[in-house]
Amino acid sequence: MISRRQTLGLFAAAAATAILPGVRPARAAASEFRIGWQKNGVLALAKRRGALEKRLADRGIAVSWSEFTSGPPLLEALGAGALDFGATGDVPPLFAQAAGGQLYYVGLYKGSPAASAILVRKDSPIKTLEDLKGKKVAFKRGSSAHNVTVKVLRQAGLKPEDVEQLDLSPPDAAAAFKNGSIDAWSIWDPYLAIAESDPETRILTTAEGIVDSYSFFLANRDFTDANGQVVVDVIDELAKVGTSAQSNLDETVKELSEITGVPVDVTRVTLTRKGADLGSVSTITDAAAAYQQALADEFHGLGILPKKLTTGDIVWRPKAS
Repeated sequence: MISRRQTLGLFAAAAATAILPGVRPARAAASEFRIGWQKNGVLALAKRRGALEKRLADRGIAVSWSEFTSGPPLLEALGAGALDFGATGDVPPLFAQAAGGQLYYVGLYKGSPAASAILVRKDSPIKTLEDLKGKKVAFKRGSSAHNVTVKVLRQAGLKPEDVEQLDLSPPDAAAAFKNGSIDAWSIWDPYLAIAESDPETRILTTAEGIVDSYSFFLANRDFTDANGQVVVDVIDELAKVGTSAQSNLDETVKELSEITGVPVDVTRVTLTRKGADLGSVSTITDAAAAYQQALADEFHGLGILPKKLTTGDIVWRPKAS
């Protein structure tokens, strides 16, 4: 199963998520840009390369980073004003908005649906999606894996309440999957790729053909209202980092492997999945906005979200220059 070294190398940030920068009032003119990040993707590459530090240096803005293992706690910090910017999957912003978090959707990147999957053990009696009924399925509540789980169950004619749902962070779910205390695990890359490399792990289904793979950049509302051009510059710089990384995947694989501690061969899997493109960074598109509204409506209809949301209320559009 997943080795202790690989698990620790990827999941060491779990304890750090409890130590957040102090909540401070928004600045009229920013002197610091506080980013919440996870060990993957364009933000991880930008951090390693110092790209945002260089881009914002002329403005006299310092950049600080806080690491998270999943989106929900990251957005809790962002919505409370402890962070200015971060990236998550599709579901965390819904819960953050429902909780009254002060945030905006400011950008997006579209990844590979194959980068999310439901995993079972090789010798599991679960052979079809319908076999999930009555089984213990782990995922981080409020994460993109929550959406994948709901959609996969619906594909099988099941409802969320037809399985025993376990709210586990990726590190805790990895341990539970290893010791066999859960039946199935809904997870995303690079955790997926690590588990997938183990011959005792079997993919029941990926999200291909079931769920679109939208992830979002979000920013604190007060910060963005006061520093909109900073946000525009950051999204632009991340697009450049992603395009550069995509054009030289051999070097990017080595780079991300060093960042995450995930072996080079496993990292290459994450970056070469069908539809993967690190350069697909942009401001919010109409298609992405419509996707989020449909997701919010579905989760409210299922009783997962406590209130009906209008996601367009927090979609930020940069002013025309």
